[in-house]
Amino acid sequence: MSHTAKRLRYVLKRLLQALPIVLAIIVVNFFLLQLAEGDAVDVLAGEAGSATPEYMAELRKKFGLDQPLPVQLFIYLKNIASFDLGYSFRHEMPVLDLVLDRFVPTLLLMVSTILLAVGLGIVLGLLAATGLNTWRDTLISVFALVTYATPLFWVGLMFIVVFALNLGWFPTSGMENIAMFYEGWDRVWDIAHHLVLPTITLSLFYLALYTRLMRASMLEQSGMDYVTTARAKGLTERRIMFVHVLRNALLPVVTMAGVQVGALIGGSVIVESVFAWPGLGMLAFEALFSRDLNLLLGIFLLSALLVVAVNLIVDIIYSWLDPRIEVS
Repeated sequence: MSHTAKRLRYVLKRLLQALPIVLAIIVVNFFLLQLAEGDAVDVLAGEAGSATPEYMAELRKKFGLDQPLPVQLFIYLKNIASFDLGYSFRHEMPVLDLVLDRFVPTLLLMVSTILLAVGLGIVLGLLAATGLNTWRDTLISVFALVTYATPLFWVGLMFIVVFALNLGWFPTSGMENIAMFYEGWDRVWDIAHHLVLPTITLSLFYLALYTRLMRASMLEQSGMDYVTTARAKGLTERRIMFVHVLRNALLPVVTMAGVQVGALIGGSVIVESVFAWPGLGMLAFEALFSRDLNLLLGIFLLSALLVVAVNLIVDIIYSWLDPRIEVS
């Protein structure tokens, strides 16, 4: 069997293994949300100021909330099988359309954040490890400590004050300038321009983690026996560092990046609130307070699928970084 066929078989196997995990996540999320006090009908009645018990009972029947929980779960699972995530009473539109519409901004923010945080974190960690106990190592370590300890909302507000209000380099909020009706590359540039400050703000916290992790991993790998053997064979320090040590040191960083994809959605709530970024994090925050359970379940389901997909990609990258890891 060729290497490509083995890898394809491995991917299919992992996808099949992920199905019961996703199903378990759906069931657990469903029952966890049912533990919260109140429902959509209570929120609507509160906004109306008053509602008769008969009217509230009619609404619960309309939303299917009058059924026992096992029946509601069965109906929900059946709907998911037909790609129907339900209806959002708050936004008055299907959950699937709403979630997919907000998924693109969130994906843009997440991908740009991961690329910046992981890429720059690897570089800074490498520089710190190769300059151990020098001014460079101290400066990078202090920078990582400060960015890790600084609250994201404060960083975002300071960026808006300095770079948006005072200098006027970037817009203060939103994803694009809708009033300008940009098209083509002009629209791409406009979105990228709006993306800069939210990306840097969200990246700083994760950048500190990857920098420290990369530094520690490089130092650990540098003390391994295979490095001593490579030096004994006469290999240059540059070749040892970038060909042998770096590949092995990247493994824990890649693992951390895969694990934190789910946390990025939760962490983006603060950044999306500060910059009015129309993503899933802010949508989940709004849905929670309006008890829009169908919308919350849809967001959780998409998040679970995203985490499963990213971890599959991480496993494939693992096999590329370390040939000892078999994919067959």
